[in-house]
Amino acid sequence: MFEQLDQIEKEAKAALANVQSLDDLAAWRTQWTGKKGSLAQASQSIGKLDPKDRPAFGQRFGAIKQALSEQEATLESRLQSAALHEELEEDAVDISLPGRAANIGRLHPSTQSLRRIQHIFAEMGFQVWESREVESDEYNFELLNMPAHHPARDMWDTFYVQSDDPQQKVVLRTHTSPGQIHVMRTLNPEPIRVILPGKCYRYEPVSARSEMMFHQVEGLVIGRNITMADLKGTLANFARRMFKDDVKVRYRPSYFPFTEPSVEVDIECFICGGEGCRICKKSGWLEILGAGMVHPTVLRNGGYDPAEWSGFAFGMGPERQTMLRYDIDDIRWFFSNDGRFLEQFG
Repeated sequence: MFEQLDQIEKEAKAALANVQSLDDLAAWRTQWTGKKGSLAQASQSIGKLDPKDRPAFGQRFGAIKQALSEQEATLESRLQSAALHEELEEDAVDISLPGRAANIGRLHPSTQSLRRIQHIFAEMGFQVWESREVESDEYNFELLNMPAHHPARDMWDTFYVQSDDPQQKVVLRTHTSPGQIHVMRTLNPEPIRVILPGKCYRYEPVSARSEMMFHQVEGLVIGRNITMADLKGTLANFARRMFKDDVKVRYRPSYFPFTEPSVEVDIECFICGGEGCRICKKSGWLEILGAGMVHPTVLRNGGYDPAEWSGFAFGMGPERQTMLRYDIDDIRWFFSNDGRFLEQFG
């Protein structure tokens, strides 16, 4: 029986020396030191020994089992370290490679158009003037030649803001034109050449052609001897810079309560070259803005004597112009926050 223990120890150590992996070690443990291994089976023979030999057998068994367990633990620790090192080597990151740049987004298409418009007019000597979005009824309508009974007010579906003063009507501005009065009353009696970009609000159904919130860019020029020729030259130059160098421009008579005379400004359709297509509705022309000579009443309300001063004003929608440039068929895309749309404007 003692010879059997010595043989098991010898063979177990030899087998342990050939173990190369944790899987091999698990198989070795099952064969030699496990509950059903060779060493456990040898211990079951202790009942066949003479009682006086049993203590010696038990001591020998325990010594062999302890020795094998210690060698097993040492080898297991070494194999685990080797496996971890191998795993780290396989998953190593080459830090010498350039990193991936973070996606920091891009400018909204409305902002891109606003900046383009501002850049063009800045090169023509215009200043950018910011005006308030919440206005009084007086500035939004009255001082722009639209008293309470004026039918032109029907053109602007208005958001009225609750006010503590029942005599003071407060509105979300329906257009950027109230900024004209603020500019004139601030800079009077100096000449003026400004654009006023900003948001406007109208209480109307949201559709492919209209939104309840949108951007406008107002322009105002006040000086001595300003004529319709100055208006036409300025806007023709803007159209060529904004759309196409050789674009044709036309002016159609129109009506705005704060300008007289008033015009609508069109450009030749750059999609079809004036031949007629679905974009220009077969007309060959695209409307880009409204304009006119500043009404004498508006000049007086701004503090300028129309006998000495004159000027012109214009207004345009950046979203409308972006829709024309890129053949966008629905203004709601601008404010839907759909990444598929926005990421096209890099």
